[in-house]
Amino acid sequence: MKTDQLTFRKESVWVPFAFILVIWLVYYLDWRYFFEWNNFGIVPRTFKGLRGVLFSPFLHGSIQHLWNNTLALLVLLPLICYYYYKNWQTLIFGGILLSGIGTWLIAKTGTHIGASGLIYVLTTYMFFTGIRSKQYRLMAISFLMIILYGGSVWYMLPDVEKGISWQGHLAGFISGFLLSYILKKTQFEPEYKYDWQHPDYDESKDDFIRQFDAKGNFNPLPLLRKDADGYLYNDTFHRKNETTHHSVKVFDLH
Repeated sequence: MKTDQLTFRKESVWVPFAFILVIWLVYYLDWRYFFEWNNFGIVPRTFKGLRGVLFSPFLHGSIQHLWNNTLALLVLLPLICYYYYKNWQTLIFGGILLSGIGTWLIAKTGTHIGASGLIYVLTTYMFFTGIRSKQYRLMAISFLMIILYGGSVWYMLPDVEKGISWQGHLAGFISGFLLSYILKKTQFEPEYKYDWQHPDYDESKDDFIRQFDAKGNFNPLPLLRKDADGYLYNDTFHRKNETTHHSVKVFDLH
């Protein structure tokens, strides 16, 4: 399986910035000019309400609602773009579609808005992917998700708090769980402490390893010496030269 190198990703900066900028700009314009864009949310099981699948993540009912989701996105989006770089587009756009359609199917009444569905997608995906990966970096993220958002599981249950779309949360959880099994798992390149740990390491060029024969027995090579003319040789090579009257010049190692 191909490995992924952990390096700085510019997407870890501009993707959260762009997404959060859009949801705040939409909220400001709607509040300032009374566009009533909240009507473009998900209306369950109606053809017209399907437009909310695309629009609802950018719509929020109050400044508190917007602020809560902003804080969550500030944590989740950089982590997704950094650790799951190859999947971030699928997770964000696919997560919006899957959680939105799920909300449209599960809910019965009301207009559902907010980025909470996407937040549950990302949180759930990182939790289950990290646990299954058996890689300490991703497992650490899983435990971070438990610490930060473990209590959010209760908001997937009906009637926990009025005015909250538990259906959207549940749809996001299911979508994130499915994506954690559908998408190809990320494998990070290990941090190598020694040169011989690299997969492409050439043992034939290692002076120490060359001291061992094919069976693993220690069989040190004869010491090389340099004569006055700049020729390198050892005892075996020198004796052979004396009998064959040949000399082979090699490059000076200095």
